[in-house]
Amino acid sequence: MDVTDHLQRDRASLPLDALLDEVQYRTLLYFWEGAHPQTGLPFEKRGADGEMVTDAVALSGVGFGLMALLVGTERGWISRDQSLARTALIVDSLFRAPRFHGAFSHLIHGTTCDVLPFSQRDDGGDLVETTLLMQGLICAREYFAGDGEAETELRAGITRLYDETDWRWYTRGDDDGPLYWHWSDGQDWIMNLPITGWNEALCAYILAAGSNTHPIDPQNYHAGWTRHGAFVNGETYHGTRLPFGEPLGGPLFLSQYAFCALDPRGLEDRYGDYWEQAVAHARINHDYCLTVPAYRTAGVWGLTASEIPHGYAANSPTHDAGAVAPTAALSSFPFLPREAEKSLRAFMAFGNGRLFGPHGFVDAFMPAGGWTAPHCIVIDQGPIVAMIENFRTGLLWNLFMQAPEVRRGLNRLEFQVGNQHSG
Repeated sequence: MDVTDHLQRDRASLPLDALLDEVQYRTLLYFWEGAHPQTGLPFEKRGADGEMVTDAVALSGVGFGLMALLVGTERGWISRDQSLARTALIVDSLFRAPRFHGAFSHLIHGTTCDVLPFSQRDDGGDLVETTLLMQGLICAREYFAGDGEAETELRAGITRLYDETDWRWYTRGDDDGPLYWHWSDGQDWIMNLPITGWNEALCAYILAAGSNTHPIDPQNYHAGWTRHGAFVNGETYHGTRLPFGEPLGGPLFLSQYAFCALDPRGLEDRYGDYWEQAVAHARINHDYCLTVPAYRTAGVWGLTASEIPHGYAANSPTHDAGAVAPTAALSSFPFLPREAEKSLRAFMAFGNGRLFGPHGFVDAFMPAGGWTAPHCIVIDQGPIVAMIENFRTGLLWNLFMQAPEVRRGLNRLEFQVGNQHSG
């Protein structure tokens, strides 16, 4: 891949298609160049100037990285053979990583694939990280649909990883309760964290319901995820009604991680409309930011989990640390395209371009105060590539929604799906 800075003009004034190409291409380089050479696994974070700062690999980031490879392939920035080889290397590496009733841990080592405990008690299976990984794996399997030996073997390996995930184990044997986030050999269920909505884990229930080997009962979804409908919000914030979730929506990743793969267009169930949810969540976040003078003056918006000075925080309209994350607005392109474009151009121009580096945008910055995050972070870089592509072509939405596991899960949970995916 040619990594030369191929656009020397003022990026902030480029035509939109050219600007989106530049953003997707640069951010793809995070996954292409910023991965371990022996395993293909993208690191959990990189320095803003591209330097390696950790050996840790987040499994959710691997899922986003797989999606980014598909986008790069479709746009001609890497060849199909290159993409297939890298994807196969990643899948082979995943088979080396420990699994806990089929679920992967939150973090593994980029070379050895051994578990890196996320915390003292979190040293085993993480079902949500596994779900976000599976989203990327399923998209890759659907993309590489050729008859050749390499693509056939890749598809078989990905299906095996999915089929060996014991979703039912993570119900703790209760057909009328939630999935649980964590389990490990030594800690058992000590984390005791149920997966309940609204958050980034909607696809955990869809993929769990769609399993032919270890399926959950639909009642797990209704009693666990929706809490018998208690996750419904229905209140109005800044003039926008929010179907689900916490007041003012919470950090934007709560919607965006799942909707990188799951197509919310025309997606409904007995509780509400998921396109309305995605648009409302972004709209409320945007309109809140208009009330903050520093954001409004800089012409930027977007609060989500990101770096802040001396740490990391889940920023939202109710917990605003003053840090704007480019991923929040850019991953909203399908839902608020005009507002996302305006903020993108402002990000590019801010500080004479200091937010945009060799692997895309820095993780976050403070429009007031001059602080800029020292890193790019995998779980924020990935959705930028994915969601911009879904805005442009629907590529990842189309791949994920055609997968038999996904269609089965949505059907078992009685979702209505838009006409573009019926049949």
